[in-house]
Amino acid sequence: MLFCIPGFVLLAQWISMANLQQGAPEEKEKAAALKDLLSRIDLDELMKKDEPALDFPLTLEGFGYSFNEKGQLRDIKTGEPFVFNCREDLHRWNQKRYEALGEVITQYVYGLLENECHLQKIMIPDDATEEEPRSFIFMSEDALTNPDKLLILIQGSGAVRAGQWARRLIINEDLDSGTQIPYIKKAVDNGYGVIVLNPNENYIEVEKTKEQPEPSSDSTDEPAEKRERKDESLKETKKRCDVYEKYRNPQKEKETEQICIKDNSSPEEHVIYVWDHFISKANAKYIFFVAHSYGGLAFLEVLLQREVEVKSRVSAVALTDSVHNVWHQEAGKSVLDWLQKHCCNWVSSAEPLDTPVESMLPDCPRVSAGTERHELTSWKSFHSIFKFFSKALEAPNAEARSTPTVTTRSSNRIKHEDF
Repeated sequence: MLFCIPGFVLLAQWISMANLQQGAPEEKEKAAALKDLLSRIDLDELMKKDEPALDFPLTLEGFGYSFNEKGQLRDIKTGEPFVFNCREDLHRWNQKRYEALGEVITQYVYGLLENECHLQKIMIPDDATEEEPRSFIFMSEDALTNPDKLLILIQGSGAVRAGQWARRLIINEDLDSGTQIPYIKKAVDNGYGVIVLNPNENYIEVEKTKEQPEPSSDSTDEPAEKRERKDESLKETKKRCDVYEKYRNPQKEKETEQICIKDNSSPEEHVIYVWDHFISKANAKYIFFVAHSYGGLAFLEVLLQREVEVKSRVSAVALTDSVHNVWHQEAGKSVLDWLQKHCCNWVSSAEPLDTPVESMLPDCPRVSAGTERHELTSWKSFHSIFKFFSKALEAPNAEARSTPTVTTRSSNRIKHEDF
């Protein structure tokens, strides 16, 4: 609840400060301190209504939204798209509401992966005790037994979890553009096994236990009266800090600490763990990756750490606006040569889909994803990526892989009508 101060009280303080400035040096110091305090107060914020409780629903229906037949999030009553500014002048509350809705959507997508895509939820690490935190991935039933093809999906960094490309797209556009579901369905229809990674599930948060204050040292050299004055001064300082904190953060959330998930405490660790315990043990003759944004960096780390294995098993890698950097990650010539032959990066660009894009880095071919929006690159390049995989299957032992065919502006326009 916002800490409100009536205007006349502030006016009185200003007058008091003016009087203090006329006095002795000690009074001027007090005036300076009061001026500093008042400078921190946002009068507009103080005059706003109290902030509602940060207590949000646990279901889409509770938020008043549902996904329609086109996979678009719509208001149940009005049919209107999602509105961020639900409460005017309450940006913090609106942001917390958006994040809470995002958590509900994450659970909703998990349900789609299991019920609509028929994937299985696999807990990791498999050797964790009941007391240890765990994460999970999703796999098709034949992910490890399919003798032909296996597709691995890796999203970027941030709040997105397994099965998502971009939360913003799910909320403001639709499920097709924001989730990995179209990739999963097409892969299954074309005989692929599928593994959906979850690289951002790296820890759990638990509420911090309150630490007991340490007993103050009772120095015999210090007079009791002086100690009492010091204690009173500390209490007053803490009281002022608490009041200021209440104003700045009216609904102070619980303090939490993070407990890392063993062998999965970072996206890179997670992808390496899944490679070692699942992908490397799969029967598939041809393994393919789609990695978006930071997922591309995580894939390159696996390639660097497990170079011989990856190069012998992976047929092709489709990156979408990847943020990997072969210089910073210290990729050697053998890795660079392999990337040139087996990878392609669909980057955000104003050029038509599949138009070659120049790069300063000597890693893999770059082509336009047909959009300048970073989060849309995986969706806009969807059809081109599967064509890229088909070409890799046609010549799995070729020394070089072909980059996607360059399209004209007219053919690109027709192709985008489907989106």
